[in-house]
Amino acid sequence: MDLYTVLLVDDEEEVIRVIMKKINWEELGFSVIGYANNGVKALEMVEEFQPDVVMTDIKMPYMDGMELSSRIKTEFPATKILLFTGFDEFEYAKEAVHLEVEEYILKPVNSLELSDVFTKLKRKLDQEISEKQNTEVLQKYYLESLPLLQANFYTTLIEGRIHREELPVYLSNYQVKFTGPFYCCLVIHTSSGRIPEHMNPILLATSVQKQAEERLVEKWQAKCFTYLGNIVLIAQLKNENDVSELTDECDRFCRYVLRIIGAVVTVGVGQVCRDILELPCSYSSAREAVSYRAIHGAARAINIKEIAPREMSRSESSNDAELAKLFKSIRLGSQEDITDAVDTYLRHISHPEKSLQYHHIVIMELVSALYRFATNNNIDIEEFPGDMRDLYSSLLDQEPESLRKKLADICLSFREELINARSSSTRSFVLKAKEYVRSNYAQEELSLDHICDVLGVSNSYFSTIFKKETGSSFIGYLTDYRMEQAARLLIETNEKNYIIAKKVGYTDPNYFSYVFKRKFKVSPSKYRAEHVESGKEIL
Repeated sequence: MDLYTVLLVDDEEEVIRVIMKKINWEELGFSVIGYANNGVKALEMVEEFQPDVVMTDIKMPYMDGMELSSRIKTEFPATKILLFTGFDEFEYAKEAVHLEVEEYILKPVNSLELSDVFTKLKRKLDQEISEKQNTEVLQKYYLESLPLLQANFYTTLIEGRIHREELPVYLSNYQVKFTGPFYCCLVIHTSSGRIPEHMNPILLATSVQKQAEERLVEKWQAKCFTYLGNIVLIAQLKNENDVSELTDECDRFCRYVLRIIGAVVTVGVGQVCRDILELPCSYSSAREAVSYRAIHGAARAINIKEIAPREMSRSESSNDAELAKLFKSIRLGSQEDITDAVDTYLRHISHPEKSLQYHHIVIMELVSALYRFATNNNIDIEEFPGDMRDLYSSLLDQEPESLRKKLADICLSFREELINARSSSTRSFVLKAKEYVRSNYAQEELSLDHICDVLGVSNSYFSTIFKKETGSSFIGYLTDYRMEQAARLLIETNEKNYIIAKKVGYTDPNYFSYVFKRKFKVSPSKYRAEHVESGKEIL
């Protein structure tokens, strides 16, 4: 089993060495990852190593043990804290009860007592890990969260984001059964403009969902969930023609909820499909059916096949899904993924039995989609000569192979633009941070939190980007820059150390000297003496 990690913190190095020597850490199940002689250094090490236990003195320079404990509990709540201190500080230490400190240990530290403390602490850590890994507990958590996981799965399914090879795993993990053999999406839209008096819109929508679950789910073995403000059902049919009965049932449902709870509900009935991976098409057509309420009226069921039969052939309705896959590959895929997606899309739109008019419509939709994608992603459309009409004409006249190449070239150029934009954004981000440091390094309050507030980003995102681009943490970069400025001032001016410390952002001259010595291995005074003397010799 892996050993639990311990960080020791005390400004008396001799105390730390005695503790490390007297305790058989490995036998107790622990490993000392290092030690720090002040709270500031300790916090840096906690951020880097995230130890399981921090054992710290209370009275230390720069940041005492109480403040250190508070910061650790706020930022790393899983870390256990042990305070060891002198007898005269024990009352002071008891004030830290709210910090959930594991133990208070009085100096001088007794090895037997300390071993006993760590033995108990190991049992507690083992128990916590055991509870987290307990199969029964995990199973309970899993079952409690299963409805939400299933709803997320259904959402992912109708969005077309599940690949065939992933499907069996999802169905097994989320305990979902689709027996079909036919499927149909229903979109249940509750009007927000016609709410019964004194009725809360959210409660009304919840009531409609409850009625849908009671009246439709069991008979049609439907999966029910909410998506984009509507209720969605995935109904299962024994026969493709059962969709007519399903439509009638949905129509009766609309009249029922209007009479019982006063909700004006429209149900869009999508196209029927044989494969659950075709559900994105069914869902898209169900949403389109709902939109026809502006023509056919609300409080009724609208079957897309009945109102737009010619537009809803399976090959045509899948175009949007294939386009979505193509644009996803531009954002996230490789060059090979893009060319494969282009081939897949073109196979879907190429049907010898279709008319020339259909081909013209498909190309027009493709051009519109390309322009929307470029606009939404701030892409400078250099690949498009002239306006939209020019691109439409050029693609319309292409033979199949040249059309494939032209579309692939456009999509690959989009991918390149997105990569360059992301890279440029990241570099600009880091440059802004560096420029801010150069202009504001003298401000004591300049910190990771401060720079993130200035840039308007989270600490975790900024830290990741900065480290990736520079190879250093932001605090490390700031400290190095301040020390470089301090070294320059020491050589170029005769100002006192405390003045220079303040000029580079340190109000505590002792801490400034500590950091400077850590950087240059000598004190500020000695650094000045060595370099000024060296300069004289050169002169």
